[in-house]
Amino acid sequence: MRTGVLRLLGGLMLLLMSGIGAAAQSTEIEGTINSQLEAFKADDFDTAFTYATPTLQRLFQSPQNFQRMVTQGYPMVWRPAEVRYLELREKAGGLWQKVQITDAKGFTHILDYKMEETDMGWRIGAVQILDAAGVTA
Repeated sequence: MRTGVLRLLGGLMLLLMSGIGAAAQSTEIEGTINSQLEAFKADDFDTAFTYATPTLQRLFQSPQNFQRMVTQGYPMVWRPAEVRYLELREKAGGLWQKVQITDAKGFTHILDYKMEETDMGWRIGAVQILDAAGVTA
């Protein structure tokens, strides 16, 4: 009986610890995305570029190329009016943060951020637009 109680307590501790770790991970990921969005708002593409993974940085080669891609392809992240974090989940072996962004015109966009942990902390490895923009009520 005593062994059973100890196992139960041990299992509860592991469950609690994994929940705390996941919450901290979620906070760090949201912090990375927030920091990049704030850099976009300030037109500081040099800083915004630092929140991309090294792979994306090699792909775009410069903050100026990155700026063109963001302003032309993702204007809702360049000038968000409102940002709401939805679920963080594992997909295809990676962590994806779903984000609801309302742009300056009142259109709502759902985006999926692929997050990768690096030596420099969490970085953004990809962003996918999940649905067409819709007007908020």
